[in-house]
Amino acid sequence: QLHLAESGGGSVQAGESLRLSCVASGDYLSNCMGWFRQVLGKERERVAVLSTDRGPAYYADSVKGRFAISRDSAKNTLFLQMNSLKPEDTAKYYCAADIGYGGPCLDWNPKDGLDAWGQGSLVTVSS
Repeated sequence: QLHLAESGGGSVQAGESLRLSCVASGDYLSNCMGWFRQVLGKERERVAVLSTDRGPAYYADSVKGRFAISRDSAKNTLFLQMNSLKPEDTAKYYCAADIGYGGPCLDWNPKDGLDAWGQGSLVTVSS
């Protein structure tokens, strides 16, 4: 069982920064963790993922150079630092962690009902 609890969303002006946090609790250690976002009526988009064994991080082209994913293993916490925010970054952001996925994190596509998901944090960026 793995539970994810997110925090840190909010409303900001374009160009400002926010940091999302996701605390993982439970007795399972995921290989892949990441952040995803979804705008109402659109498909969920992968923002950034990383491997918990200190492997590389992967970013969507739309956030490269502005967002940074990181993990504090001692605190079981995943972060997403979002800088230079744009109105098009407005979405609900979800933290996810794999349950039983053994492939490369670059190819990880988390599934509802199979992998662990946070409750979502709303990020609103106004121009």
